[in-house]
Amino acid sequence: MDIRHLRHFIAVAEERNFSRAAERLHIAQPPLSRTIQHLEAEVGAPLFDRQARPMRLTPAGSLMYEQALQILRRMEEMQAMMHEAVAAERRRFVIGFVASTIYARLPELIRAFRAQAPDVELVLIEQTSLQQIAALKDGRIDVGFGRIRFDDPAIRRTVLREETLVVAIPSQHRLAQEDEPVSLHELAAEPQIVYPSAPRPSYADQVLSLFRDCGHEPRVVHEVRELQIAIGLVAAEEGLAIVPESVSRSRTHDVVYRPLREHATSPIIMSHRIGTISPELRLMIGVIQQRYAEWGYPAVQTSA
Repeated sequence: MDIRHLRHFIAVAEERNFSRAAERLHIAQPPLSRTIQHLEAEVGAPLFDRQARPMRLTPAGSLMYEQALQILRRMEEMQAMMHEAVAAERRRFVIGFVASTIYARLPELIRAFRAQAPDVELVLIEQTSLQQIAALKDGRIDVGFGRIRFDDPAIRRTVLREETLVVAIPSQHRLAQEDEPVSLHELAAEPQIVYPSAPRPSYADQVLSLFRDCGHEPRVVHEVRELQIAIGLVAAEEGLAIVPESVSRSRTHDVVYRPLREHATSPIIMSHRIGTISPELRLMIGVIQQRYAEWGYPAVQTSA
C-alpha cells in the first residue's frame, strides 16, 4: 500500500465508478481495477459494494476512505511546511541542559541569545550530562549545559563557573533554626535525598563524594528523578538535600537553605563538538562572556 494506491482508491470512492475514476486519473481502467483488488486483498475485506447502483463503499471502505484522506492531507501539509522551511532557510540551534542550570541564570542567557538572533529557531531539550555527550556526538544537539565532567576526545568541555552548594532543610527542622553554616559532619547523621536516581554517574555522585571525602557514609533515604521532586520531599520533611545555591530562589516558604561549612561547589559545564563552532554557537559563547562579565563572574575562555 503506497500513496499512489490511496489516490486511486479515493478517486474510485468519490466517482463511484471505475471508468470515471480512470478518466480522472488519466489511466486505463484495467490497472485501476487491479490496484483496488490488490488493496482489498491487503486489507482482507471488500472495499466496495459492486452490486449497488451506484457503487458504494463497504464499512471497511468507508473507514479506509477517512484514513486515506487524512494521510494525503498530512502529506500535503508536510510538503508545504518543507517548502516554507527551505525557502526561509531558517537556522536551528539545539541546546541540551540539566534541570538545575535553569536556576543558574540559563534563562537569562537564552533571552539574550534570542534578542540577538531572533531568526534562529531555538530548541531546548532537558538531558542529563551523560545524555548530552551522546546527543552532541550524534548531532542531535549543538551545545550542552551540564554539571558532570566527562572526558571524550570528540567533545570540548568548558567549565563556565563553580557554583556554591547549600543544603535544603525543612523549615521546622532543628538545623533550620540556626543561622550558622552547617557542617557535613552534622548532615551525615540526617536522612539524605539525592537526585537524579539514573543514569549514573550524575550529580548524585558528586553529593555522595562530598560526604565520603570527609569520612562519612550518608544515609540516603530517597533517590529521585528530578530536582523539584527532591525539594518537594524536603518540604515534606522526608530528609535533607544538598543543592546548588541558585536553587534557593525556587521555594522558600517551607524549605530553608543554609550554607555549608565546608567549601563545596558544583561546576556548570558547557560542552560542544570539537572543531564545529557554528555562527550560533559562537554567538552563544559571546553572550555568555558578555553576561558573565556583567555579573562579575570569572572570564570564560573557550575554543573549537
